[in-house]
Amino acid sequence: MSVTASLPPEQLQQALSRSRARSASRWRILVRTPGRVIALAVVIIFTLMALVGPYLYPKNLPINASDIYAPPSLAHPLGTDFAGTDILALIVTGARYVLLAAFIAAVVTLVIGTAAGLGAGYYPRSFGRPIMRVTDFVLAIPGFPLLMVLSTIWSFGSPLQMGLVLGITGWGGIARAVRAQTLSLRERGFVEAARGLGLPGRRVIGTEILPNVAPYVSMNLMIQLTGFIYTEVGLFFLGIVKYSSSNWGVMLNNAVFQADALTNPRSLSYLLSPLICILAITISLVTLANVGDEIFNPRLRRI
Repeated sequence: MSVTASLPPEQLQQALSRSRARSASRWRILVRTPGRVIALAVVIIFTLMALVGPYLYPKNLPINASDIYAPPSLAHPLGTDFAGTDILALIVTGARYVLLAAFIAAVVTLVIGTAAGLGAGYYPRSFGRPIMRVTDFVLAIPGFPLLMVLSTIWSFGSPLQMGLVLGITGWGGIARAVRAQTLSLRERGFVEAARGLGLPGRRVIGTEILPNVAPYVSMNLMIQLTGFIYTEVGLFFLGIVKYSSSNWGVMLNNAVFQADALTNPRSLSYLLSPLICILAITISLVTLANVGDEIFNPRLRRI
């Protein structure tokens, strides 16, 4: 039998009312300013674009040689590139690779970093010391040059490959942050009480510490996404990573080095389209991360 089912009707009604009030309060914080509403809408639009966009607006549209550098029109909303390919189709196709790889990398980073940070913080001597030495090693290696070297070994042809490599090489920072919070929480009264009841360490971590660390971890997910988007786009823009599919970084590379967009006004749309998309999604993610901080930290609501 669940806990809620065993409560008297009056207490159950009060619990439901409190839950609805908290949900309503969080929703009001989210939609308090137009900028936050726009940020939420942008993230939803790009998510849908990555999930279903390539099926609704495929890249393999008919190419007409006479449509090279065509200006925006009803047939081509963002115009065409130096090869006559529809720019909007390239944006839609590239969104899937960029966002999926960044999401996989952020999840891998948070899973490894959170697990390492929780263990190192709760068992600071037996587990913490060796895992922190590994973390120091991960943090000491410059991430971007390492990825440049690894790109000569792996092709990063799929978002999964790119996401896994980005995640495995980028978990050190979150591990240290979670460890610091865990060290603070393990001295709190409710954690000491749980240990006094004889609960095993893994249960204390899962029921007492992790719920208090989860808000920070969830907000860090959005910040991690922005960093990984910039990293993978930068790798593709520099031409370091071999590619077999459309990508916003590839578009920027082609716009600068193939279409000469810096001096050719006809290809300006080809250069600006991926740049605007990158800025829009990253600024929106940072905005939502700040909203999450305000939701989980009531003191920020007064600022």
